[in-house]
Formats: sequence, C-alpha cells, structure tokens
Amino acid sequence: MSSSSICISDLTMNSVHSQSSCGNTGSFSLDPEFVASYAETKPPFGFNGLGEIVYRRTYSRLKVDGMREQWFETIERVVNGTFRRQQEWAERNALRWDACEAQCKAQTMYDKIFTMKFLPPGRGLWAMGSPLTEERRLFAALNNCAFVSTSKMWDIGGARPSKPFVFLMDAAMLGVGVGFDTRGAEAANAQNILVGNPHSVNTRTVTYTVPDSREGWVESTGLLIDSYLAYDHVNYEFDYSQVRAAGMPIKGFGGVTSGPEPLRELHQRIRHTLDKHIDQPLSVTAIVDLMNLIGKCVVSGNVRRTAEIAFGDPHDPEYVDLKNYDVNPHRAAFGWTSNNSVFATVGMDYSDISRRVQKNGEPGFQWMENARRYGRMGEENTRDTRIEGANPCNEQCLESYELCCLVETFPANHDSLNDYLETLESALLYAKTVTLLPTHWPETNRVMLRNRRIGTSVSGVAQFITRHSINELRTWLDTAYARVQEIDTHISELFCVPKSVKTTSVKPSGTVSLLAGATPGMHYPESRFCIRRVRVSKNSDILPALDEAGYFIEEDVVDKSSMVVEIPVDHGEGVRGLRDVSMWEQLALAALLQKYWSDNQVSCTITFDPASEGPQLCNALDYYQYQLKGVSFLPRMDYGAFPQMPYEAIDEATYNKMAANIKSESQLHLVQDFEKRDAEAERFCSNDVCTI
Repeated sequence: MSSSSICISDLTMNSVHSQSSCGNTGSFSLDPEFVASYAETKPPFGFNGLGEIVYRRTYSRLKVDGMREQWFETIERVVNGTFRRQQEWAERNALRWDACEAQCKAQTMYDKIFTMKFLPPGRGLWAMGSPLTEERRLFAALNNCAFVSTSKMWDIGGARPSKPFVFLMDAAMLGVGVGFDTRGAEAANAQNILVGNPHSVNTRTVTYTVPDSREGWVESTGLLIDSYLAYDHVNYEFDYSQVRAAGMPIKGFGGVTSGPEPLRELHQRIRHTLDKHIDQPLSVTAIVDLMNLIGKCVVSGNVRRTAEIAFGDPHDPEYVDLKNYDVNPHRAAFGWTSNNSVFATVGMDYSDISRRVQKNGEPGFQWMENARRYGRMGEENTRDTRIEGANPCNEQCLESYELCCLVETFPANHDSLNDYLETLESALLYAKTVTLLPTHWPETNRVMLRNRRIGTSVSGVAQFITRHSINELRTWLDTAYARVQEIDTHISELFCVPKSVKTTSVKPSGTVSLLAGATPGMHYPESRFCIRRVRVSKNSDILPALDEAGYFIEEDVVDKSSMVVEIPVDHGEGVRGLRDVSMWEQLALAALLQKYWSDNQVSCTITFDPASEGPQLCNALDYYQYQLKGVSFLPRMDYGAFPQMPYEAIDEATYNKMAANIKSESQLHLVQDFEKRDAEAERFCSNDVCTI
C-alpha cells in the first residue's frame, strides 16, 4: 500500500492533480495503480480472523472470472459504484464534475474502508457497484430499513389497500427490514369499511399466472389481499407453474430458490386470515398476522432472514396480547417474525405493561412525541414532524414509505479525534450518495427527495469507554456531531440537494462490526472472552486454509453441507461482560448517546436480570421516558448449553490455549475460493435482536 498516493480529503474540492493523472474521461474508476498498492496488504480484520471469515461468507462476490473478490477488490467495487452514482447525478443535472477531485475523494474513502475506520452498511458492501445496482438499478437494496403505515390503506378511492403489505414484502425480498403500524384497523372502524367476500357467486374469477420473479410473488400477494379489501372484489386463482423448482441458484441475490411452496402457503394463510373477517372491519390482529405471514414467506423463500417490527397502542389488549399464545394460539407459527413495540406517551402508567416486559422482553417502547420534537435530546427540531414510526431496530424514526441508509464508524479504531473527524467526511459522502438514487416506489422517492435522511452510526462504544473514558466519549461525540453538520452542509451544496433532516444514529450492528473487530453499537458483549462459531460451506476453498491456520473445525450437527469453525474472541482488555453492566448503566449510556450524538435514535436493547432488576422496570421507564426516543428490553435467561452455540463464554485460559493454535502469519486473505454460489448478503442491520 502506497500511503503517498492517498489524497487528503478537502471539502472545498480544490483540484490536486493534473487532469491527465485523474483516470479516464468516461465512467469513474479508481486509479488501478492505487488499488494494486493494497493487493498484498493484509486487511485488519478483527477478532482472530472472525471478521475475515464473515467477509468471505457474506460480502465477497463472484467476479466475472468465477473467482471470489478479495477485500481490496470489494472496496474497489463499492467505491467505484459510489462515485459513478455521483457522476451520473452531476451529469444528469448539469452540475460540475471534476475527475481529479473525485479521484482524490475516492482514494481517501477507499483507505478509510480498507483500514476499517468506517464501513458502508452490509447492504452496501454487498450490492454497491454490483450488477444489482449497475445493471438492474435496484437501488432500494442499498438501504437498511424502512417503515410503512397502514393508516391510509383506503385513501385514493381504496383501489389498492394492499399497498402497505406489498411494500413490506417487496422491500423484505430486497433485504430491507420494515416497520409497520396497526392504524389501518382504526381507519377501517372509523370509515366502516368491511372485509369483502371474493367467493360470492356474483364475483368474477380470474386466474393469475405467477411470474418467476420477485415482482410476481409480490403482485400475486397484493392481488389476493385486494380481492378482500378493495371495493372491486375479484376471486383470484393462481397458477404457480412458471415458478422455478427448489434448489436453483438465485442470480444477483445469492442463495437458492425455494420453489413455489412458500408462496402457495402464504396465499392459503392469507385466505384463511381474511375469510374469518368477512363482513367485519379489518382488525389489529389481522394486520399483524398478514405482515407476519409475509415475513415467514420471505424467510422460507429467497431470503433466509428478515426483520419486522410492529407498532401498536399500549392500551389495546388485543395488540399487547398478540404474543400471548395462550390467547392467540394460531400465532405461534408465525408471531416470531416481528418484534412488537408500543407507541408510548410520556407520562403514561407503565406498571401493567412493564410486567409483560419482565416475562418475555416485549413490547418495546417508542416515544413519538420525543422523536418529533427533538434532534439530539434537548435540541428542538421542527423539520421532522411527519415521522410515523421506526425501522425494525429502532434507530431511525421514519415517515411512511421512507427508507434509511446507515454507515458505521469505529471511534476506537482511530488514533485521535482529528483522525475520526476526517473519517466522517468519507462516511457521510457514502451515505449521502445513496440518497441520490431513486427506488422503484414513487411514494418512497417523494419522501427521500425531501428528507435525505441518513444515519451515521458508532460501534465499538464499549471498547472506546474501556480504553479512554465516558467523558472522552462525550467530548468526541459532541465535537464530531458539530463536524457532521458542517460536512452535510458542504455535501448538500455540492449535490444541490436539501440538507439531511437528520444525520446521526446508533445502530445495533451485526456482521459489519465483526469485520472491524468492534463490539456492536452501544452494546457490551456477553463476555470478554468467548468462542464464536461460524458456518462455512463444505465446498468452500477457504476451509483448508482455515485448517492450516490452526482453527478448530467440525461438521455441522444440523446442516450436513456445512462445517463449523470455532474462533476464539477477545473483545479487549478490561471490556466487561453484560453480567457486570447493570440495567441502569445501560440506560444511562443510551441516554448519553441520545443527548450527545444521535439526532435520529439509539438502538438499545437493555439486558436485565428478571429477578433483581425486573421489578425496577416501571421505575426505569418513568425516569428515562424523558431522555430516550425508544428502548427495548431483554431478560437475561440461562437457557443452558446446546451443541455448537453461536457464542459461548469462556475463561481467559481457554482463550489463550485456542489463540495459541492460530498462526498470526496466516495468508487467509490471499486464498481464492472457487465455490460458484454467490455470497448471501447481510440482511438489514443483521443483529440477532432485529432479525428473524
């Protein structure tokens, strides 16, 4: 790596190269010599190789020659894709585009990603610059999460009341997690709209042949829901003969086809759900059932995981009992597909609902009045009053049909505050670029063109506090927030777009933080030392290299086509495990981040001891309702050991013994993998708290 070739970022974008040294005059590309200088450099993947294994499994795409990308090539694809989108924007709008300035910015962004000082979202690492965006132009896939409200299902003449449901399905099949509310039930009752009967003798029957595509699955589901909810009832029958059989590779998205059975089952269950409501208003239960059934179909179909969150009335017994399977036994088969939260109001009585939380951790809490009133807590913000809900991990409050793109920064991976402030320039430039890109949903484009919302997140918070202090964290974040606003102003002027309505958040993270060796978001790990187990296909060429490097590998006890690799993880000297961090300390940290950093929200899942801290939940909510916008809780349970757990706490001696077997000079990053199946991308934020 030739550090002398890296341009220093300069938001005034003054030219620093002669025109001849800035690459071709056509579509943007990084200088090949610059990229080549990184080819032999070992990437700083975290946690004893865990980060690299996750990268190879999740983000390393197949190239044209059939070989997998290496890290330096993945970054090249992502950065080239990012700056080509900027170039397109400039040319389409007849704005200034300077190839030298772009090359400088791109090289800086490349180095910041390579050294794990910031990372695009997993969606971006996987899709940006790939055929999915370069050829198919499916830019929605670059976003993490979304929200949709059911409150206006019957607006515009009631032609497509299925729209919120098909939006969730379409987004989920693109890897975007979606939050939704239950206000459609209020609208149905207020307008006296009843579920129709498409089986009536006076109803015409139409056969719809389902195309073998994402669009076909979504459209068929929408037609079926509309046959009950729209004013013009049609009895649809479906021909599934065009849908490919199970087990075939899915081009562009990774994974294999599931065949038509998940869709056929979804259609059957939708009919069963809505048949029970014929001649009645659509209920809260029916709305959540339909959304959850769609989520289950997506999980069973071409995406292995999805993320949903439902929002409802804390005073509605029907809603708060949705996960009480004694009351709703039919929901046990699919109720797990969403986290459920309530629209709490400041000053409400939390006593009854906190007892429910004490048992199973749900529901979570969202204070919309705080989210609408404030950016960072205590700072009045009147630009974001149209938000209606939040994304599945609850770090972004959103308008209906709005998407969000989140980038992740790692303060603990920086030597100084100035170094971190420089990284923020590249991080925001990536996120703001994604807001330039249209989706195939007009309602979404309308909101995103106006809001340009982004989420610049921080991870490794526990490590930073351990190495420095709470006070230094506060100083860094407060200073960095001011810098973020300056950068957003400059970039917005550069692209001639509005400033972002909000800019910062704390996401829970997942596999992205593993790449960088960082603890996820604000959360502390279960234990300083642990074994992290990762599943790798038996066909992967990386397995012999892992064996040679000294990792323990054994056959997967569940999936016989996979092997399980054990990686010893040390989260860092002095980093405490969750058992040593009280519920109250976690809440205080979330409040600090909401005050000094996040003008969106802080995704915080507060782990508590049911016996000693459970009775204090009501008091905790009383205090922190004035300091947070949202929160969820998770009771600490001893589920016992089971074979090949993803995480297993170990002591230092066990860690040292395992780590001693791993060769530090491993050349894992140079291994080529000829397995022909494309990587299966991270879905959403990919934290176990959010995904299903």
